[in-house]
Amino acid sequence: MTIREHIDEGIAELVLEHPPVNAFTIEDLQTLAELLDAYKHVNDVRAVVFRSEGRGFCGGGDVKEVQALPGFEGILGQSSGSLNASLAILECAVPVITVVHNYCIGVGMLLAGTSDIVIASSGSTFVFAEVDNGATAGFVQGLGLLPEKRLRAAMLTCENIDASELMQFGSIYRVVPMDELVSEARSLAAIIAGKDPRVVRRMKASMNGTADRDLLRRYRQELSYTFELNMLGVATERRGDFVGGRRGSYTDALAADGQDEQVANGLDSDGTDTLGERL
Repeated sequence: MTIREHIDEGIAELVLEHPPVNAFTIEDLQTLAELLDAYKHVNDVRAVVFRSEGRGFCGGGDVKEVQALPGFEGILGQSSGSLNASLAILECAVPVITVVHNYCIGVGMLLAGTSDIVIASSGSTFVFAEVDNGATAGFVQGLGLLPEKRLRAAMLTCENIDASELMQFGSIYRVVPMDELVSEARSLAAIIAGKDPRVVRRMKASMNGTADRDLLRRYRQELSYTFELNMLGVATERRGDFVGGRRGSYTDALAADGQDEQVANGLDSDGTDTLGERL
């Protein structure tokens, strides 16, 4: 299983490990949503830590899978999966702490944007990659990370955003060295897990009601333009540029683990193209 679950002392730790870049497949998104939804009925779970193993937190959606599936099956699966996983985080009965290391791209931004708390490693890079891939959705989740005008610029340019900037906006709780990241998240989760769970669960529901981003309705509205671009063939062209290596890497954060320059350019250490796995 790409996402593994471990529950201990009231904390559910969900860990994504999908080499080489932790790109989310349709199945990954479905698994994440199902695990989070189940905590409505698991009283022993009082907080969730969601993180990844490997080079970075999330390299986006698996574009190769989207391109390979027949008709519109790929984009429909990836879009509905992104929606369901985002909703599952937002509506999870207990707080979700998302832990970002090195890079967070595409659908990773949507998941972080709907999380209750985000912790990141120093120097982590965040990228909204939708425009480069012929997609239009994610603005409603992005409002959980950036103010509107800054978010508009980020989504229109697909530029890199450093974790330190997000911390200035208050959307990242803490930025810590890599070797302290997981322990920091677990410590924070332990504090929440130590509170009265009857109060914590109701507090999360209360905060969701007050914030009221109406994620389901607004994300589906955003997706209508993504589907239009797919029907026109524009989105397929843009994803094709990425899969075919005609567009470079969004970030050099892949080199942060000490691998050689070809990794920074979107290649695995053996020279295999990994750029096509990010959406």
